[in-house]
Amino acid sequence: MTDIFIRSAVDPLKPLTGIEPQKPDGVGPSAGGSFGNALKDAISDIHKLQSDADQAIAKVQLEDAGSIHEAMIALEKAGISFQVMMQVRNKILDAYQEVMRMQV
Repeated sequence: MTDIFIRSAVDPLKPLTGIEPQKPDGVGPSAGGSFGNALKDAISDIHKLQSDADQAIAKVQLEDAGSIHEAMIALEKAGISFQVMMQVRNKILDAYQEVMRMQV
């Protein structure tokens, strides 16, 4: 248990007991997920967004039943998520190359 000290006029360093730091749900080693699983989930989410955008475009082109606004929104969501994934990939590659340059 960690003690957190507070200052007061009477006792300058009075420890607070019974206070534990809280972790958000799904964070940390007890969450059961690994970095690889998080990447797989993110890639599958991006794939789903891209297939949703393809379906929205097909509705507008073929069935003439879809809204062009919804198709454009789906297309932008897919494009932005893909760009973010590429930036994350680039950062991971940079970190890997930096680790490989380290001397042991």
